[in-house]
Amino acid sequence: MKPPSILGLVLVAVCAAFLAGGPALAQETLKIAAGQRGNWDTSISEVGQRAGIFKKHGLTLEILWTQGSGETQQAVISDSVDIGVAVGIMGALSSYSKGAPVRIIGAQTTGAADLFWYVQASSPIKTLKDTVGKTIAYSTNGSSTHGIVTAFVKQYDLASAKPTATGGPPATLTQVMSNQIDVGWSAPPFGLDLLDQGKIRVIASGNDATVFKGQTVRTLITNVQTLQSRKAVIDRYLKAYRETVDWMYANPGALKVYAEFVGGISEVTAKRTRDDFFPKAAVDPDKVIGLDTIVPDAVTLKYTAAPLTKEQLAELIQIPPR
Repeated sequence: MKPPSILGLVLVAVCAAFLAGGPALAQETLKIAAGQRGNWDTSISEVGQRAGIFKKHGLTLEILWTQGSGETQQAVISDSVDIGVAVGIMGALSSYSKGAPVRIIGAQTTGAADLFWYVQASSPIKTLKDTVGKTIAYSTNGSSTHGIVTAFVKQYDLASAKPTATGGPPATLTQVMSNQIDVGWSAPPFGLDLLDQGKIRVIASGNDATVFKGQTVRTLITNVQTLQSRKAVIDRYLKAYRETVDWMYANPGALKVYAEFVGGISEVTAKRTRDDFFPKAAVDPDKVIGLDTIVPDAVTLKYTAAPLTKEQLAELIQIPPR
């Protein structure tokens, strides 16, 4: 009997691989910058990677954690990373209007119920109206917290209040408890234990800024060059991201993965974080909601000099279809 040729052996191997489910996608690396390590919404890429979802789509993620939207967006603009997670919509509009090479490839969070502003339990400040002349924290310039504090100042006529960049929740808490800042900001799960212990007291949520309630407040962005040169990879990232969102709300195992990633919290706290502050619709990446009011509000809050046109918005917002 004639021995099989090398070509024949190759064909047999290829057929076997096909019958077994087809060849795996070649793994490609994406560099991700994400603000506020440990927040439920900013953890989607990390949790999806730990669950093997991004690997299934041929992606390996290198995740850099930042102190907020300003740092994240700058990393994208400088082309140091491929994708920025949780970039404030107002900051993205502002950068685009000034010619920065940014493109929105997905909504990251819609609504602002997850963000809260707090004081020490002993503080005389009871509501936002008591913050005249006081320091109010936000993370970084151009972030969603910056936009919300700016809206607080305008909405509640707090002209003499002092918005102050304080970085992430841990750094902010230190400044509040040491009396460097009057009003701090946070997002669950960070701070929930102190609220339960009565050490801090909430005076406002992000939804108290009416211009942000029910609207997309944070986005997923990329650099123009990255979108042009690696569009197929960006599309795969969004597919894996969507699949991860579905998994995080349907599979109880996601709570364990998230709790282990954050460290120091229980699965009960993980579930409370998800169910009380992040309805699934809030992290749906497929549509930027509220542009009819976001665009004029960006002018009112001085993020852009003029409203972006429909043509500009179509260029800025390029969400891959499902």
